[in-house]
Amino acid sequence: MRASGHWRASAHRTLRLRRSRTLRLEPGSRRPHRTPGSGAAAAALIALVAYGCRSLPATAPAGPPRDGAAIARFAASLVGAPYQFGGADAAGFDCSGLARYVHERAGLVIPRTAAEQQRAAHPVPLVALAPGDLVFFRVRRRGIDHVGVYAGGGRFVHAPRAGQAVAYGDLSRGFYARHLVSAGRFWDRSAPPP
Repeated sequence: MRASGHWRASAHRTLRLRRSRTLRLEPGSRRPHRTPGSGAAAAALIALVAYGCRSLPATAPAGPPRDGAAIARFAASLVGAPYQFGGADAAGFDCSGLARYVHERAGLVIPRTAAEQQRAAHPVPLVALAPGDLVFFRVRRRGIDHVGVYAGGGRFVHAPRAGQAVAYGDLSRGFYARHLVSAGRFWDRSAPPP
């Protein structure tokens, strides 16, 4: 099926008009009229767009923030929440449930128990602790059985035990300093190993 000459000319004019906003048709004319300098400007714009597209790095789609400071802030906001054995929500927390809950709020899913969290986390040297890192303890002499979220300044947030609310602990001295075993990170795996 052949299109009429009039239809082809009309489609051609429309196509040319869509390619450049600087083209315009004179009344009664089939040929576009270019504004002065429009060709050079259009060529420069095309070159700029092509160069810009080629130089942009591929990026992952934006998601929730995954920085340690956000994890630490969220953990700090839970100070005073009740302890609940096996708890991992706002109704109450145990130590590993607290760590898991604050990581989930940052878009990261981590294992449930303190021992599993320690095995799965990227090891971080204790001298390189950053807010949001997990600190792991051996309290009862058999494996890792306690975890907290490092808050900075030698302090961490944890759910200590039944009868005590979520609170800060101190890594510089005392009970937790003596039982500290290691640290790990889920929010950034580029830290150097210990």
